[in-house]
Amino acid sequence: MNKVILMGRLTRDPEIRYSQQGDNQMAIARYTLAVDRRFNRNNDQSADFISCVAFGRSAEFAEKYLKQGTKIVATGRIQTGSYTNKDGNKVYTTDVVVEDQEFAESKNASGNDGGYQPMGRPEPASAGPVNDGFMSIPEGIEDDLPFK
Repeated sequence: MNKVILMGRLTRDPEIRYSQQGDNQMAIARYTLAVDRRFNRNNDQSADFISCVAFGRSAEFAEKYLKQGTKIVATGRIQTGSYTNKDGNKVYTTDVVVEDQEFAESKNASGNDGGYQPMGRPEPASAGPVNDGFMSIPEGIEDDLPFK
């Protein structure tokens, strides 16, 4: 099985190209994700920089909505390859082919400095009715619930 799940921030705006596929054009987006390392010996912050490539609708999404500093979750697969550069040297590549990508934080959080923004503790509930979209559970209904 070849499955990758990454969460990180774009190091720069995606690079978009279009390829001709028969009568249609297909978008290709390339970007690099800075993915924080979970554990570190000296408590220094470090990251891995992962090359990602998206095709078709995923590339169009990247072109339209993603920019430098955006925090996303990307899922896909690892793909390796090689080519010979202009100097005649063989170059090996490793990319994550993105199959799905979504935002990992709200637009407001990413609009600040792109860093972690603690949410803080919620304010205590007021004595008045709360209009949060949830209905209050009536008193004494616990005995009628099918689960406990």
